[in-house]
Amino acid sequence: MEKKTWITPFKKQCFVTAGVCLNMAGHGIVIGFAAILLPQLKKPGSLIPIDDSSGSWIASIPGFALVAGNFIVSTIMAKCGRRTANLISIIPMLVGWFCILTANSIPLLLVARFLQGLSMGISCSLGPVLIGEYTSPRNRGAFLTMISLSIATGVLIVHTMGSYLSWQTTALVCAFIAFIDLIIVIYSPESPSFLADQGRYEECKTIFRWLRGDNEEEELQRMIEAAIIVREAKLEVNIDQSIGKKIRNGVSYFRAAIKKKEFYKPILIMIHIYTLGQWAGATILASYTIDIFHNVIGPDVNVALMIITLDTQRIISNACAVFVIRKVKRRTMLFVTVGINLFAFLATAAYTYAKTHGMLPFDHPLIGLALIHVHMFSIATGTVPLPFIIAGELFPLEYRSLAGGISVLFLSTNLFIIVKTVLFLFNTVGVHGAYCIYAGIVTYCLFIAWKFLPETKDRTLQDIEDEFRGRPLSPEELQSMESLTSWKLKSRDRRCSSLVI
Repeated sequence: MEKKTWITPFKKQCFVTAGVCLNMAGHGIVIGFAAILLPQLKKPGSLIPIDDSSGSWIASIPGFALVAGNFIVSTIMAKCGRRTANLISIIPMLVGWFCILTANSIPLLLVARFLQGLSMGISCSLGPVLIGEYTSPRNRGAFLTMISLSIATGVLIVHTMGSYLSWQTTALVCAFIAFIDLIIVIYSPESPSFLADQGRYEECKTIFRWLRGDNEEEELQRMIEAAIIVREAKLEVNIDQSIGKKIRNGVSYFRAAIKKKEFYKPILIMIHIYTLGQWAGATILASYTIDIFHNVIGPDVNVALMIITLDTQRIISNACAVFVIRKVKRRTMLFVTVGINLFAFLATAAYTYAKTHGMLPFDHPLIGLALIHVHMFSIATGTVPLPFIIAGELFPLEYRSLAGGISVLFLSTNLFIIVKTVLFLFNTVGVHGAYCIYAGIVTYCLFIAWKFLPETKDRTLQDIEDEFRGRPLSPEELQSMESLTSWKLKSRDRRCSSLVI
């Protein structure tokens, strides 16, 4: 026993979190892979010749498939478990990479990218849930911040490899990374929360203590007690109900929910925040990095070095944002970083327009490089991490799953639209015209956020919900919400105690 004391609960949490983070890094790898795949396919003598139209489909189709993955993930998580859902999400990613390795036509590339987008859609909602349920409260915040860092690291890895290796070799390495992730997830346990929800209380206690040690027994006890109450309440509600009645009840629940301010107001806000996050330029810089460097700086640059330095800056800025966000209010952080983002858009548009029309009295590649880095700084510190942080604080607990799913639908739709139209806009209105359009969309979304987004930092979820509702819950509403819990606790106190002890 003494020999194994070095395997602490924290190290076990690091191990299981690594499986989640490698999966999330796959997001950055898939999005960034387009930036090295498309230029190589456009070269003369390419194995799969493409034009701008087919290239835009190859780059954007993961965003379309992400919608499908987002729709099916909740069912998989609830029926099969978190660990099983994580395993399922890795399989299409692996199949996608092997399809790319063997691809000799555009349709096969599209199928591969669709499968990868499906995987992204599943893990997008699953990742934060798994980390939240695996890790202890004192480590949870640090582990959750690893999601955005993992995505940024994935972009850096694929861009670095693609700058010096062929797209086939790069795909092989990416498949190997996904395979390592699969091995880690296979040896990871199921989430204790899911086991408790399924009534598998002994397994829940065993896994919980394996992950957390013996110092968090109070949380374990409360989790099992709550699971017993909720599980039995569900069984009583669903007993003798036909499928048709369950569907009617679900429809009635949704119709009642959409009339509540605490339901539709956060959705309205998050639709605009997610839209802002996508059109601010993160996906553009990840998927069309070489095109932007050529248009803004010029063709005579060391593109490989420029890409690596840009992705490195993104990781550093993202890491800095973790500490800044803990100190600065959400609204302040949003307005400052998006303000920098708008400056970068408009300054780059003015610079490229003047450069194209020979209106610059002085020019140097460092000017364009500086503008791109300012743009990336605004993305990494604000428009990428903030939407997910605000979403976690904005939705009421009762509607978090439903409202979050509706909002993420707009995230994936905007991802598809923006990647699909990048080259079209660059070729028709130029970089300056495209950047002005992006700036206009971001400005509109920022105005909506200024008008409706409340400050959420250091506030309880109930306080935020009450602000959306316009009033606190009435005593009657509180009583109706708590009556079932109180009744169950009183009537099953002995059984709960015997199960936990």
